[in-house]
Amino acid sequence: MKRVIVGLSGGVDSSVAAYLLKEQGYEVIGLFMKNWHDDSVTISDECPWLDDSNDAMLVAEKLGIPFQTVDLSEAYKTRIVDYMFNEYEKGRTPNPDVLCNREIKFDVFMDIALGLGADFVATGHYCRKSSTTDVSGNKVFQLLAGKDNNKDQSYFLCQLSQQQLAKALFPIGELTKPEVRAIAADQNLITADKKDSQGLCFIGKVRLPEFLQQQLKPKEGTIIEIPESFSEYHKATPDFNTKYDELKYKSQKIKYSELDGKYMGNQQGAHYFTKGQRKGLAVGGTKEPLFVIDTDVETNIIYTGQGKKHPGLLKNVLLVSNDEIHWVREDLILSNGECLRVNARIRYRQPLESATIYKENEGLFVEFDNKQSAITEGQFVAWYLDDELVGSGVIS
Repeated sequence: MKRVIVGLSGGVDSSVAAYLLKEQGYEVIGLFMKNWHDDSVTISDECPWLDDSNDAMLVAEKLGIPFQTVDLSEAYKTRIVDYMFNEYEKGRTPNPDVLCNREIKFDVFMDIALGLGADFVATGHYCRKSSTTDVSGNKVFQLLAGKDNNKDQSYFLCQLSQQQLAKALFPIGELTKPEVRAIAADQNLITADKKDSQGLCFIGKVRLPEFLQQQLKPKEGTIIEIPESFSEYHKATPDFNTKYDELKYKSQKIKYSELDGKYMGNQQGAHYFTKGQRKGLAVGGTKEPLFVIDTDVETNIIYTGQGKKHPGLLKNVLLVSNDEIHWVREDLILSNGECLRVNARIRYRQPLESATIYKENEGLFVEFDNKQSAITEGQFVAWYLDDELVGSGVIS
């Protein structure tokens, strides 16, 4: 009998994953990950880790499977929290959920599970795993989108490797969320009607500003509004000798200065804000809402523009530097000068958009057919062939 260790989070998805695996004849063990000890920045009535741990234990009891709690807070702080602080300090916006899957669930946690004699590690992600063969006839694992279009979570797993996928199981990937809840209710699991967690991976809901202020101290800076008439938005596009020249030109950031716009007010730190953000600016009196179009942590200035169609938000080419390119399908890696038609997304829940990826000396360019809103440094872009996620990278 194959042994599977399930990351029981105290939510309905991992609960049903454990139930399904038991029904399929696996020896199932439930493990709850404790990743955080500081409750001062969590919203305790929404998703505290203690309640989640108790719910996970009750589910394990109901299913008749062994249950343990593992404390991964040290690894979580080093690999996720410190990285997050570092990225925000640089004016970039990391995605902790993608990092948590790569660094914690499918690395530290997986090592613990394999050390306990597990053949596989399972999670409650809405995605699927399959396999095919490469041109040499070797088995290659595939990461496929979940069947529930509203809940597909393949994006969060975009940094997994072949080695990690080989040991991973996603039991609910063929189901929709309503079907998962129905199974949980049918089995009288305590998590059947529990709200989905919106918090950081296995921590609970966190007040992000307070969380960041633990290390990133407030310092007063200014908010500048850039008008749509700004000259950089209306420059004639030059003629390009090569596709590479065009990609390099279109991927470049516009460099703003406070002389380019109008002073709108003060803020408590540019590192607390991210591109595309509307809430938290506390500035009124404009015809349309202000959105963050850029931040400068060196000068502590936030640049904003009116409306979600502001040209400062829109762009169709981005670059992933060489050291940040990751291929789930290593057999599909592009060499310099090669390109590939794909579908891609730059954030979770974004519909897939048609794009072409180009491998050049300094990295991989992603050119979308249509302009994208708020392409943000530090976030992940993931690219797909049909419903298979084949690669991803951190946006430079």
